[in-house]
Formats: sequence, structure tokens, C-alpha cells
Amino acid sequence: MKTIAISVLACVSGAMMGSASAQAERQSQSDASLSDTVSEIDQKQAPESFSRLAKRLMPAVVNITTSQTIAPEGLPEFPDGSPLERFNEFFGRDPDGFRREGSLGSGFLISGEGTVITNNHVIENADEINVVFNSGRTLKATLVGTDPDTDVAVLKVESDTPLPFVEFADSDSAEVGDWVMAIGNPFGFGGSVSAGIISARNRDIQSGRYDDFIQTDAAINRGNSGGPLFNLNGEVIGVNTAIISPTGGSVGLGFSIPSNLVEQVSGQILEFGKPRRGWFGVNVQGIDQGIANAYGVNEPEGVIITSIDSDGPAAKADFEVGDLVLTFDGKMVENVRGLSRIVAETEVNSEVDVDIVRDRKRRTVSFTIGELESSVEEPDREPLPENALANNPLGAELKEIDDDARRRYGIARDVEGALVNSVAANGPSFGKLSKGDVITEMGFEKISGLEDAYEALEPGDAPGGQGLLIRVYRAGQTMFFTIEPER
Repeated sequence: MKTIAISVLACVSGAMMGSASAQAERQSQSDASLSDTVSEIDQKQAPESFSRLAKRLMPAVVNITTSQTIAPEGLPEFPDGSPLERFNEFFGRDPDGFRREGSLGSGFLISGEGTVITNNHVIENADEINVVFNSGRTLKATLVGTDPDTDVAVLKVESDTPLPFVEFADSDSAEVGDWVMAIGNPFGFGGSVSAGIISARNRDIQSGRYDDFIQTDAAINRGNSGGPLFNLNGEVIGVNTAIISPTGGSVGLGFSIPSNLVEQVSGQILEFGKPRRGWFGVNVQGIDQGIANAYGVNEPEGVIITSIDSDGPAAKADFEVGDLVLTFDGKMVENVRGLSRIVAETEVNSEVDVDIVRDRKRRTVSFTIGELESSVEEPDREPLPENALANNPLGAELKEIDDDARRRYGIARDVEGALVNSVAANGPSFGKLSKGDVITEMGFEKISGLEDAYEALEPGDAPGGQGLLIRVYRAGQTMFFTIEPER
């Protein structure tokens, strides 16, 4: 979660969600929506308890876990057998020379087909994204698209059965003082519920040009990022994104992206793969009472056009530098930030009427709004080194155990199997097998040496869709993993 310090709520290492009802995940799709839209509930009257609401909504709120593999640059790497080899880990390297980073956040489903909403900063640069349900069920997620400007990301998970989901509320109808409830994964404590009220609307916390946050005193912390803020009907009124905190913990100043903005951005991502924002093609400044008087208007509302992009949509219409913009597409323009939001939310290629004041006279100018090209560039990431081990179904180089390996890795004389010499960072064994492991069984079959291991990896040995159970000897201990070999 952002802290302000802005604290980004996500990105803490921690535990998965605890267990709870899995029955909701097996409902029919028609019954899967967990929002109560049948009867309106008084949002200003505190319920006797939030327990029924929390129990009903928890199945649709998920934990987001991510991992990223990077090759550290500019740091020393000592070769195998070197007396300094053991210091590699102090420079952020695992035994194979890579570093694995992970984070935890929150999210929620908005469709029975597995559409998940979270924050962009929760999944940014992740190599792997997993969604963990309240029941403990884990599904691998694919990234549909993101919008860094509003910090919204859309994921998709596949399930044989319809999944529980919640619906968006009309955030414009939310008022200061309304009761709200947050569910999320703070500090890795999944399924945590907190309640409070909406403390303020339309907050600008200087995190971006489209700031329009709902402020709440419901306790939200790191790891709540991407989680829902519910009204008493069980509808999502906002997506928890940032906190202001001198300590990094909740002090009652939390901020959520309004649901109307999230619904619009996520809908565009689902339809086009990216957000589509309107483009006016002008620079503007705000006004004070003196400027308002000079233009002959009563209130210091509106913005003055200070320049016009020669290639922009406004240049093709009857706009001039010095025009005072009062309304845009029927919406009042209060200030620069307000105009930015209105323009961004206007449908691309639509015909728009703009009310202006020029030479102290009011007039209306019509034009066709354009599409703003994203200025966000994908960050440069060094690609992981090409590794010939990717051709191995396990993505791991296997060797016979010799005397040198027994001395180096402390392998007892009576231990037989295939030695793991290295693991490909982009292979299926990464994060499970480690350099120096001895594979002693595959699929319940004893592995006496390298030949046995390769025979066990022949296609058709493992049942379709199931991982291969591998028994490993590591530093005197026995461990088990399931790995899906790349066939």
C-alpha cells in the first residue's frame, strides 16, 4: 500500500489466507454475486454487527501473491568451490546466482468467470501471480491489463465452476459519514475485516493527475492494497490503495479509488486491453476571484486555456488561448484537476460541447474529443540469462554424485540419487529444487542415479495435469515437492 509518507498498502511478505467456507465457490453463477442489491440499507445507521456482511463477502475477496526473479547486477558473485562462495547469499543471490522477490496484496472478483481487480503496484513486474481464496484454494492468474495512472490492474483466473463475486456500488452516491467495511490481507493476515466511515471525498494526495480518493478511517495497512471497501449493501464502493502514516501502520487515514472510476477503467481494460482516455489537447491554469471578476463571472470556478497543442483535438475547433472553460460535456469545471478527470472519463471520439467565456461573453464550442496516448513506458528489465537447462523437463541440471559433491554438500555415503547441479530461473523447478539437492525418488520410484532420473522424466510417466512428486535429500533432511515437468 502507498504510505505518505504515502504508504503503498501491498508488498509485504506473509502468510496465505486462512480457511473458511469453500461452498460459495461452488455456487451456480446466478447465485454467485454476493452483493445485496435487493433492498437498500441505510448507509448511515451502524449495524449491530458486521459479522453477517463479512461472512457473506469473504469468499469473493482474495489474497494476491506474486514473485519476481531477477539477476542482481553490479554485485560480486563468487565461483563454486571458492572459500568466499558462502557470501553470495549476502549479496542477494541464491545458489544459482538469482534473487527471488515476492509480495502480498489483496483483490476481489467481479465476475463468476474469474475477473479479479487489484492494484497495479501489487502485481507490477511480477513473473508469477497467484490468487488465494478464503477456502485456501490457489489459482494461477494471468494479467489482462493495468493502468498505472489510477493504480488499477485486472487479472483473470480459470475455474471449472463459477466463482463468487461482488458488484460495484455507485461511488458518486456515497456520502461523508456513511459506514464502510474493508476486507483484505494486511501484513499477510488474510481475511482481516475492519470497519469505519467515509471521512472525506475527492481527496488529492498528490499521487497522480487523476487523484479523486475516498478517505476512510477504517483500519487498512500494508497488504490491504487492491482489496475492496464495501458499503453496507455488500457492494464495492472503493479499492483500498494508500495510507498516510508516520509509522507505516494505520492511523485512520486510508484512501480508496472510487468504484465508478475503477469500474470504468477495468471495463476498458477488459474490452481494449488498456484504458482509453479522452484528450482535449490544451494546457490550462486555475483562476482566483480577481480573474473571475475580470471575466465577468461570479465564482472562481473554471480554468483558462494557456496553450493549445497544434496536433491536438482542440486545435481543430474554435478554441483560443485565454478562453475560460466553465463546463465540459455538461459537467461543471471546478479546477485543473477536475477538468483532467472529466476529460479522461469522456468517451473517445464523442462530440463534446464546451461552455467558455471569451471577451466577457459566453459561448459554446463543439469538438470531437481524441484519445490520449499513454505516456507510461514499460520499465527496462534485464532479461534473465538464456539457460540451456530449459530444455530439461525439470529445468534443472542433474549430475551423478561424486566424492567432491559429497564433501561440498554434506551428502552421506548411503544416500543415492541424482544431484541437482543448477536450476534454471525460468524453469518449473525454480523456487523448489536447489543446488546441492539429491533427488532420491520420482513418482514413488527410487532414483539410484542419473539414468533412473531421466527414465522417470520420459513423457507419459506422470498422469495428465498432475505434478510429478519428487523426494529430495537436502542437508540431512528429507523434503517433498510436486513439479510439473515441461514436456
